Amino acid sequence: MQPFVLYNSEQRKKVEFVPRKEGQIDLYVCGMTVYDYCHIGHARTVVAFDYIIRFLRSQGWKVKYVRNITDIDDKIIKRANENGESISSLTSRFIDAMNEDFAKLGCLAPDEAPKATDYINQMQNMIGTLVEKGTAYPANNGDVYFEVEKFAKYGRLSGRKLEDMQAGASERVDVEVEKKHPFDFVLWKHAKENEPSWASPWGNGRPGWHIECSAMSTCCLGNHFDIHGGGADLSFPHHENEIAQSEAATGEQYVNYWMHAGFINVDGEKMSKSLGNFFTIRDVIEKFHPEVVRYFIVSSHYRSPVNYSDVALKEAKNTLMRFYHSFKAYQAVYGEQLVETLDQSFVERFNTAMCDDFNTPEAIAVLFELNKELNRAVKDQNQEQAAVYYSTLRHLTNILGLVQHNVDEFLKSDIGQEALGLSEEQIEDLIQQRKDAKKEKNFARADEIRQSLLDQGVVLEDTRQGTVWRRAD
Repeated sequence: MQPFVLYNSEQRKKVEFVPRKEGQIDLYVCGMTVYDYCHIGHARTVVAFDYIIRFLRSQGWKVKYVRNITDIDDKIIKRANENGESISSLTSRFIDAMNEDFAKLGCLAPDEAPKATDYINQMQNMIGTLVEKGTAYPANNGDVYFEVEKFAKYGRLSGRKLEDMQAGASERVDVEVEKKHPFDFVLWKHAKENEPSWASPWGNGRPGWHIECSAMSTCCLGNHFDIHGGGADLSFPHHENEIAQSEAATGEQYVNYWMHAGFINVDGEKMSKSLGNFFTIRDVIEKFHPEVVRYFIVSSHYRSPVNYSDVALKEAKNTLMRFYHSFKAYQAVYGEQLVETLDQSFVERFNTAMCDDFNTPEAIAVLFELNKELNRAVKDQNQEQAAVYYSTLRHLTNILGLVQHNVDEFLKSDIGQEALGLSEEQIEDLIQQRKDAKKEKNFARADEIRQSLLDQGVVLEDTRQGTVWRRAD
């Protein structure tokens, strides 16, 4: 296994990864709160960790990937009440939708997907430990709070100091009278009327958001594990609070490395429903093939902010199609022939890029150089070299979860495009008419058919196996 470096958000620098257990990586990523369809920001995070995990496994690492599901929350309760449906009905529906959306984006399922409501006892045990140790306290209103001043290292992930945050806190934080400090956070919420609740030593209630991830991650991976990930928006307060309550409860270091995926902006502005620039994954894949969306995400470094726009997605589509066109050109001559020999110089350059904090822009640049060599070998009819380049490119694109679809089906895809005025049967009939015209040496008629199809958005390509068609770019 080749050593790799990653950017540790806590240290604010790239560091070499050292596993806790030889050859194994335990990874927890904060998942979705399932009260609505997943949006493009969720896609950014899940796709990023998907290709990171795919790459690590390709290098021989044994990766245990846990991504939780928050299935009890204020927003869930509110939405279920608005819909007049049970919470379990709402969350089950959106868990299914979430899994469908990520499968379409080519994401592998996590090894474990714990749901918060299945870990209530473990959450209560952790809260009880914190109360016993004096780092949490029950308030008179039935809530239980974590006392941030009892955790000396509070703020180490975000780089914030409690005394600086406290200055002017009354302007920024709703200071509840039950709290000892404005930044104390709730571990257990007392039950409100007509809300779901569980019995506890502190009365009926439900867990706070932060304690959910601490309980689920430590139950699935142990008190101390390798990597914790999520979107950049979770760094504070969610991940900061996870560290505080986990380490206060266990007395162990919680996580060795913190990884955060960058934000997605829409046309240069932060995505939000209030601005009217909020897009679900389903909105986007109605207009663009899911793999185009994946390529758009993969082509940017996972930590960098990404600007979503129709123009950017169209550029991603045209760029991705370069691989598909090259594969089509190869397959038209040699079929699906793969060889075991790979071009190690390209493999090593790809791996070097990915081992440097998963630098996908550099890795994809290597792939395009390889793509160019494949095209040259096919054009020169160098079958042996073409097979090596094709097999290498197949191997490396597979690691990123790209070029995973049937070439002809992808190139004929009409997702987000106006429907062709012709059916496939009509197109094939015209191709046959053109073939007959060429046999009769009626080249003017053959050209007329080609141009007519092109005017209707159909491109013809003559190959050794015959004439094939695709949609115009």
